[in-house]
Amino acid sequence: MTRLLPSLAAAALAAGAAASPAAASPAEIGYVALDRGITLRHMVARPDEPKGVVLLLHGFPETLYAWRDVSAALAGDYEVRAFDWPGFGQSSRPAIDAFAYSPRGYADVLKAYIASTGIDRSRLTIYATDIGALPALLAAIDDPEIARTIVVGDFAPFDRPHHMQERLQALKSPATNAAVRAQLNAGRDEILENAMRRGLTPEEQFEIAPAFRADMAAGWTHGAITSADAFAAYYAQFTRDQDYLETHVARLKTPVRIVWGARDVYIAKDMGAELAGRINARFTLLPGVGHYPHLQAPDRTVAEIRATFAEKE
Repeated sequence: MTRLLPSLAAAALAAGAAASPAAASPAEIGYVALDRGITLRHMVARPDEPKGVVLLLHGFPETLYAWRDVSAALAGDYEVRAFDWPGFGQSSRPAIDAFAYSPRGYADVLKAYIASTGIDRSRLTIYATDIGALPALLAAIDDPEIARTIVVGDFAPFDRPHHMQERLQALKSPATNAAVRAQLNAGRDEILENAMRRGLTPEEQFEIAPAFRADMAAGWTHGAITSADAFAAYYAQFTRDQDYLETHVARLKTPVRIVWGARDVYIAKDMGAELAGRINARFTLLPGVGHYPHLQAPDRTVAEIRATFAEKE
């Protein structure tokens, strides 16, 4: 059930000396079964004496391979984990009438994963982007001790359509959701080629690893539910869960940090600024960075994660 992830392991070994005085631990890929018939593919890297635990939550259209560089830089000091959300990568694809693929549904998956794997929540930093961020905050409202710190960014915490890309707005509407879902499925190759670089100047453009691109392509149609289907189902119930967060945001007691790409063309930075103001959280804006800071500027992501541990030591 568990194997070494070659690209991650090699990167970790290559980056370990520069990233940390400790030897980076090779990442392993395995599977963990949760309740409700859901099995997640997950990645774990464990050094001999970890200073803490980091759980990395990906967005659309990503898989756990998105965290290759971040994991390599952290694995010498921390236990690093990531998993594929249901509907993505090699995780389960239950029928939509059996699993909602909503932010609330993903929050339940997150809580179940933490419980099933025995993560020490008192030493845990969750770093969540895009579709992973709202579930992390919903889980923290349910249980303020879900983690010692949560870092979120580049997502839509509240229902503010004017701060969202038009196609994302259309996914939230019952009248247009199905049509946009069909467009996403038809445009898979274009999305995998260009989604990460939209809004960036030629100087800011970056490439992703071929293994990551191949994993996203393979995972898109892993089962009857495509990644676009899961994404559309997520957005179909997004407004409901955004409204829940806004109504209950005062109950959010887990320490939160917010990191945002200044050139994000999908979700305006104003969303991050508003959330930071509402919960009195630190807000870091990354100049020249788009919607995927962990891919474009992994060193900044690593620095933000390390800071969550340093500030309480």
